[in-house]
Amino acid sequence: MKKIVINVSIAVAVLVGAYGCGGNSSGNSSKKGGALNSNAAEKVYVAPGEHDEFYAFVSGGFSGQLAVYGLPSGRLFKVIPVFSQDAEKAYGYNEETKPMLNTSFGFVPWDDAHHPDISQTNGELDGRWCFINGNNTPRIAKIDLTTFETTEILEIPNTAGNHSSSYVTDNTEYVIAGTRFSVPVPQRDMAIKDYKGNFKGALSFISVDPEDGTMDLKFQLLMPGFDYDKAHPGRGKSHGWFFYTTYNTEEANTLLEVNASQNDKDFIAAVNWKKIEEYVNNGGGEKMPANYAHNVYDEHTHTATSTMKKEVVMVHPSDVPGAVYFLPTPKSPHGCDVDPTGEYIVGSGKLSANVTVHSFTKMLAAIEGEKFSGDAYGIPILNFEDVLAGVVEQPGLGPLHTEFDGEGNAYTTFFISSEVVKWKLGTWEVLDRKPTYYSVGHLMIPGGNSQKPYGKYLLAMNKITKDRYLPTGPEVTQSAQLYDISGDKMELLLDFPTIGEPHYAAGIPADLIKSKSKKFYSLEENQHPYAAKSDEDTKVTRDGNEVHVYMTMIRSHFSPDNIEGVKVGDKVYFHVTNLEQDYDVPHGVAMIGANTSELLIMPGQTETFIWEPKQIGVWPFYCTDFCSALHQEMQGYVRVSPTDSDLELSWSLGDSDEE
Repeated sequence: MKKIVINVSIAVAVLVGAYGCGGNSSGNSSKKGGALNSNAAEKVYVAPGEHDEFYAFVSGGFSGQLAVYGLPSGRLFKVIPVFSQDAEKAYGYNEETKPMLNTSFGFVPWDDAHHPDISQTNGELDGRWCFINGNNTPRIAKIDLTTFETTEILEIPNTAGNHSSSYVTDNTEYVIAGTRFSVPVPQRDMAIKDYKGNFKGALSFISVDPEDGTMDLKFQLLMPGFDYDKAHPGRGKSHGWFFYTTYNTEEANTLLEVNASQNDKDFIAAVNWKKIEEYVNNGGGEKMPANYAHNVYDEHTHTATSTMKKEVVMVHPSDVPGAVYFLPTPKSPHGCDVDPTGEYIVGSGKLSANVTVHSFTKMLAAIEGEKFSGDAYGIPILNFEDVLAGVVEQPGLGPLHTEFDGEGNAYTTFFISSEVVKWKLGTWEVLDRKPTYYSVGHLMIPGGNSQKPYGKYLLAMNKITKDRYLPTGPEVTQSAQLYDISGDKMELLLDFPTIGEPHYAAGIPADLIKSKSKKFYSLEENQHPYAAKSDEDTKVTRDGNEVHVYMTMIRSHFSPDNIEGVKVGDKVYFHVTNLEQDYDVPHGVAMIGANTSELLIMPGQTETFIWEPKQIGVWPFYCTDFCSALHQEMQGYVRVSPTDSDLELSWSLGDSDEE
């Protein structure tokens, strides 16, 4: 065992030395300007008042969020809260959004967000929604790109490590969620040593309503107990199929860096989802008990609801002959990518010196000719040579992910040799290579996983940035680097720090989104049950020890702004409506002693926080978001009396008269 580990380490060291560009060996150039050409700054400069050409939605990894950057400037515009609480925006803190973080495990205010993908129509980005996966507690979230807010989260049962997610089909018929870790299905108490043959991997197909985007877990496919790593939908000619890389076909359960690297080849699983969909639509599949949360935010009530669902349709591959096949792929593959035509399926074996490309046309011919080399748990394994389109020979070390520019070129990241390599589809020749700084993981070309890439820029997302930025203690920031790919040779233009650890990103032309961006919420359409749409609607009510404050805010005062009659031990609900109907005039509110965050309330919106006073006195609240020259004057007080006080509730509307 030890000998194997030592030999692998030596082999990697020798290969890195041979290529001469691993890790920090690329280093910062001693010349002024580092690795950048003199005209790079001009290409990324966006003048004051001008807009970036693209939005880049970059996953936040362990932050659980999604960050929005402009390209080519690299400016950070917004962090969209998705799976983690966010005190800046009160997401997961206010009463309206807490249900968004409900799961079958209870309230889970964090996740590991990996792979965003944007909705498509006819294989082209349409700018309606962005989907992203939660990796730790398996979930898929949907972000509405008119509001840049998370509006739906669907928990995924029977899975663990929701990694080969979330990717959308050509017409956003489905978003998929694939398990990384195989587990007992259904879950039960069993010995881990009995993993082989007993653990299973579920692949989930989530339908998306074409009108409003509502998600529904249509069916799950119960696969052998491998690890399912990355995925990609078929495009164009291969529309109707999904492709998933697998590793640990050995079904090892310990010391996987050795025991899951024994087989010369693992698999890409090819799944004909159209065939399975037809089977399910005709009543096929087993209805299996399950328990999972479906959380939806209603834009009209400004409130989320959480519903626990109790069953899922489970499909076994043996029930739908001809729906699932295995394509052998070297070795411990990670990335799985399909070119814009749908013909080429690229599998990146992390422990392979080559990049292997499969042919969809040859795959269909091999299936028709039954050119099988065997089976795995009844699933046919196609002959490697019969589905092989070509091989990119020794392009780099540690291939991970591939994107496409729509001009017949592919770009692959190499983690160990820290570079992006450009190669030609069909001839498999390497055309160009550029170093990254350092240890690149994912890359993104806007639209690069669709039928219509916008092949102008490439964004490389790096795991290590040692020496690139000012030090910030033992932990340094991750980074993204922008390359110009409009010419024959790639040119590094810019690098910038990122929020959390970037995994994948989704890029889209800004013109497809910015004109549809919501400016404010209409007060007339506000259906929040506690909304106060004018000062006349404001009031304070008591029901036992519950006090409800119907409050409004507008530049630059609260109504009511003075409240008396609250007692120690009360539970005070502040329902606060922002009366502004002007673009970009949010207001905030915070209360001393509240064990939650502030509220940040958009124009026309209503939000709620709870305050439980524990001490008598007069306690202030104030606006936390600068709103006008009189922002400092936007404040108020709550008088708190002893529990046995007989003082009645009273409040001031901001003038000399009291209600």
